[in-house]
Amino acid sequence: MYKRFDYIYIEDLTGLPDFCGAKHLFTASMNQFLSRKYIFLLAALLSFCTLPVFCNLLQAEEGDRKVVYHFALQGTVNPGSADFFGRAIDEAEKQGAHAVLVELDTPGGLVTSLRSMIQRVLASRVPVIIYVAPQGAQSASAGALLTLSAHVAAMSPGTEIGAASPVGLGGGGGESDDTMKKKAENDLAAFARSIAEERGRNADWAEKAVRESIASTANEALKEGVIDLVAADRTELFDLLDGKEVKTIDGTVKLELKTAIMQEFRPTLQEQILIKLADPNLAYIFIMVGLAGLYFELANPGSIFPGVLGAISLLLALFALQALPVNVVGLLLIILAVVFFGLELFVASGGVLALAGLVALFVGSLMLFNTAETGVSISMAVFLPVYITVSSALLIIVWLVAKSSRRKLASGPEQLLGEEADVVHAISPGEPGKVFVHGELWEAVSDEELGEKEIVTVSGLKGLVLQVTKKQEKT
Repeated sequence: MYKRFDYIYIEDLTGLPDFCGAKHLFTASMNQFLSRKYIFLLAALLSFCTLPVFCNLLQAEEGDRKVVYHFALQGTVNPGSADFFGRAIDEAEKQGAHAVLVELDTPGGLVTSLRSMIQRVLASRVPVIIYVAPQGAQSASAGALLTLSAHVAAMSPGTEIGAASPVGLGGGGGESDDTMKKKAENDLAAFARSIAEERGRNADWAEKAVRESIASTANEALKEGVIDLVAADRTELFDLLDGKEVKTIDGTVKLELKTAIMQEFRPTLQEQILIKLADPNLAYIFIMVGLAGLYFELANPGSIFPGVLGAISLLLALFALQALPVNVVGLLLIILAVVFFGLELFVASGGVLALAGLVALFVGSLMLFNTAETGVSISMAVFLPVYITVSSALLIIVWLVAKSSRRKLASGPEQLLGEEADVVHAISPGEPGKVFVHGELWEAVSDEELGEKEIVTVSGLKGLVLQVTKKQEKT
């Protein structure tokens, strides 16, 4: 009488009475339910069977889209940024990327690091697009030459490029210094011109950027033939570049960027540290902390921690300085300031040396990075707090050391001279006795008879034996 509802329609319900059509209504309802159930199961089965097909289609569509490696290069051009830049291009070539997009914002940096980056761009099998962005960014000094070397050079509105004159590590002038500067300028000018000619850009402008430190806005650079285009954002940039052909070391590549997939490339922890250390503000902080730490250690030998902290800070500062256009005169003034503070500890100058140290520290700090040709300088928001803090700390150390040098001895046998003592065991000429002073028993001798409980004065010290005399009564 009961059938398996999962496999057949419930038509055969013989033997059951039909109360007012109830059997017919129940049969129709169950048939409708089972029909929907089978439709659902059939749809699920079809979906399961066709899912791999859809996945393959999606993967095929995804595989047709080009991958563009993207990263931002901000701050100075230094060994850390050069290593990261080269590794990004190497990885893009290894993974078969369609192009590399570099969003650039730099005031310049080391020529040696710049050369390695440009060599990597010129030898790249992947098109390198350098985009000076966001608005307000700059591609100055070394950044200008790096932009010229790109397969595609672009800028966003409100940015600038140029001012590529070489700047050394300061110098005190003279014929030799002028000759070296001229050699560096001629070398960099020829380098800039060759890069511009290789990329078909304005070679005269490139040479003037080095020799005359000229700079141009985005629109001026486009008009002068220094860059290829001006784009407000990345979307507009890709729209303008889509279909453009560029020449790499492997041949001509047609850019397909409208549907490209952006893959961000990030620096490693080591690269991040190296890049950040080459910041002029951090370099200045490391210099000041290093000098203050070593000075404190020399003024208070055995402190250990200030000396260790100072040594580490100075090493980090030296790494940062070799990646920045440092003015040697400014650096020497800072060192001279520390010397003045040190001499104040041993020479009674009445504060003249300490004042000279403060002046040398202030002027040296201002001269350290403030180079007009590069734009690399210390932020006043960093300079003033650091200068005031370190100067105050140095002055406090000088004051404490000077005060302690004039203070009466508070420890050791010498501090007993002039102190009063109680005779514990009688003292006779040629016969030592015992006296009680500063909570201790000392052996004592005297040229006169001194009885027990008599009060005496310590007048001398020979080894560990005190010389005492009878206390003189005040009249």
